[in-house]
Amino acid sequence: MRIDLHTHTLLSDGELLPIELARRADVIGIGGIAFTDHVSLSTIDRVIEETARDCQLAGSWEIETVLGVEVTHVPVDRIDDLVSRARKLGAELIVVHGESLVEPTEPGTNLAAVKNPEVDILAHPGFITIQEAQLAKDNGITLEISSRRGHCLTNGHVVLVAREVGAKTVVNTDAHTDTDLISEERARQVAKGAGMSEDEVKRAVIDNPKEILRRIRSR
Repeated sequence: MRIDLHTHTLLSDGELLPIELARRADVIGIGGIAFTDHVSLSTIDRVIEETARDCQLAGSWEIETVLGVEVTHVPVDRIDDLVSRARKLGAELIVVHGESLVEPTEPGTNLAAVKNPEVDILAHPGFITIQEAQLAKDNGITLEISSRRGHCLTNGHVVLVAREVGAKTVVNTDAHTDTDLISEERARQVAKGAGMSEDEVKRAVIDNPKEILRRIRSR
């Protein structure tokens, strides 16, 4: 079943409680969901603590939940500090908000993220460079192919660059409410629309998310 490793709740700029989003995802057949609310020093402690409670509560259902964060609009020279703090506070999955075309992310964010092996996913990385993608591969960081409006504009570029260096990719929704969640078939369409082959689609939609989840559980 499909796993979505990038979502938001009302603990940042989403619309639902983590437990509400988990329930809706479970009902429509999503097998796993990561809550990755936006964090900085102002919110990181509270968001991780509160998300953890709903992850535990959702254990009564079949869906697997992941306690994550998205380090967002943090000055480049402080990204490592936030990533380290998130891990110490118990974050299982660390996403960094990449240099999307539709937000004023500080230049250099992609590079700072892919240099840090503690980062799991670089979200919507915009016009990521070959050198940055190579670092992502070397450090075990997966590049996101996004179904979200705006962030998806550079999906094709991300696929080409990832393919050139052999970096791994994953299709995520960046969902802010339940209607943003997508089926496996829709995720495959997003991947195909970005120019992926059938084998690449399978890896980005099924294999790589499962591998990330296995890695999380083995830590």
